[in-house]
Amino acid sequence: MNDAVRFEQFPALSAIRICRHAFTQRIPDVDVSHDKAEVLRRLEAAHHEIRNAIGIGDWPLFTAQQIHGNKIAVVESCSHAPASREFRGCDGIITNQRAIALGIYVADCCAVYIVDPKTSAIGLVHSGKKGTALGIVTNAIEKMREHFGSSSADLIVQLSPCIRPPHYEIDFAAEIARQCQALGVKEIYDSGICTACNLDRYYSYRVEKGKTGRMLALLGLDSAIPKQ
Repeated sequence: MNDAVRFEQFPALSAIRICRHAFTQRIPDVDVSHDKAEVLRRLEAAHHEIRNAIGIGDWPLFTAQQIHGNKIAVVESCSHAPASREFRGCDGIITNQRAIALGIYVADCCAVYIVDPKTSAIGLVHSGKKGTALGIVTNAIEKMREHFGSSSADLIVQLSPCIRPPHYEIDFAAEIARQCQALGVKEIYDSGICTACNLDRYYSYRVEKGKTGRMLALLGLDSAIPKQ
């Protein structure tokens, strides 16, 4: 794999045998001093190479528009998904469908991975200051319970690197964890990494004053889920 294409994986998610995941890092030598649409276009090749590296390059990728709200899209079959593969007005996606990839773009906000190993269901959520205040992760977990029969006690939740104090006025990662605990989630993992403190590794919307790239969080259920 090209050394310039970088991503990381989280031990708690790697230990779950039903899913594949990645969190892309800063891509060297890509000029990201443009608007979001152009930035994503410039990063697309590198992000697709990372999808190939984790074995999901040929899976359809579904994303959310990400408007800092709390609406969750549900993919119950590929036929229910939009033709563009982007859910308008949504900041999170949940599914129990195999061999499709969920994607969320972040550059200081938190990408929250939610996996239910018992029912083989997953969710991926964009949660920053506004989304966290609106309880978007709580909403995603409740919808997983409603649509897939998930129990909070069975869920594994992983928080991506995101901006944190003192570079930001609130610690929304801690609030996300608190909300999950209040629902009865027992396994919550957070690396504690601040995007604003690590510009060599991550993009930061605040530090770079909006002219920056995006990390792509990826999560998908394996096409051949082993028996638990």
